[in-house]
Amino acid sequence: MISLEHISVDFDQVHAVRDVSLKIRDGDVFGIVGYSGAGKSTLVRTINLLQRPTSGRVVIDDTNLLELSPKKLRERRKQIGMIFQSFNLLGARTVLENVIYPIRHEPLTRAEKEKRARELLDLVGIAQKADAYPSQLSGGQQQRCAIARALASQPDILLCDEATSALDPKTTKQILQLLRKVNETLGITIVLITHEMRAVKEICNRCAVMQDGRVVEEADTIELFVRPKTALAQDFVATSSETANTVEKILNGAIALDPDAELAQLRYVGDSATEPLIAQLYSEFGVVTNILAGSIELIANTPVGQLVVSLKGTRDAVRQALDALQQSGVQVQRLFPRTNGPNGETPAHTPTTPLTANERSAHGF
Repeated sequence: MISLEHISVDFDQVHAVRDVSLKIRDGDVFGIVGYSGAGKSTLVRTINLLQRPTSGRVVIDDTNLLELSPKKLRERRKQIGMIFQSFNLLGARTVLENVIYPIRHEPLTRAEKEKRARELLDLVGIAQKADAYPSQLSGGQQQRCAIARALASQPDILLCDEATSALDPKTTKQILQLLRKVNETLGITIVLITHEMRAVKEICNRCAVMQDGRVVEEADTIELFVRPKTALAQDFVATSSETANTVEKILNGAIALDPDAELAQLRYVGDSATEPLIAQLYSEFGVVTNILAGSIELIANTPVGQLVVSLKGTRDAVRQALDALQQSGVQVQRLFPRTNGPNGETPAHTPTTPLTANERSAHGF
């Protein structure tokens, strides 16, 4: 549906976006993630030409928007809704009037416009606030109103520019669930700009990671979380992991380990996430496994589990146990494997000093 071809955006001497090409399919919930200044908001504004690119092509449904006349561009923009971090509601109008505002000039009767607006307010869960003013709403309710307003013109694309950044975690999750509902119920393609990997994990089926105006990695969300290739993607994935804090404390020596144990991180994907593989390590290999941190969650409707474990047993037994896990489809990352000593059986390395940046990158943290 959306094809960004070699998009660059320059502001004087600043290269905000540099030769970015992306394809976003019909019905995708496509996340674009990056830290502040990465160029992600500038990039998303080229999709509806709120920001005209310095070079490149913006193609939607085989039409290059840059070749449209101003009138035809205005018509095409009606099919591209947009919501912002700051809500941008009209304070002097009621919630109902805010939703009607984008379609005020459409050839519909007042009753038809009001009917559509009320249906959308019901969809986003604030039908009872139709006669209230934005100042009387919570942040989450204001964003729900903004979503309803963006849907009023019945768009086929919805751009979300940091739409949850101003909201608390609970409200953020509710808004993300609402966006998923909009995608599934109305079939609208959603492009989500965010610096929160948790938001990507919650609803996106594909994701691109941006840094310094470039896309450094693009993949299906499940692939990105399970096998991030770049240091930046690994960093983002770590921030969304429930086990990340525990691992960081262990790697920096804040949590002591048994000196005879090895430390490993295990990732389970799909069916292996629900199998009792850990219990088999002792019965089959005599390896005592201590779970230090763990979680199982759904990413793109696929169960993904993570465990941080210490493994205690003979060198051969631990090696065989980890090999067996890998053969079962579990990804194994040995954080501190044993090293050869005088007797061939020296204890695992016990971290006593913080890791260097290179060491942290090597471990994916």
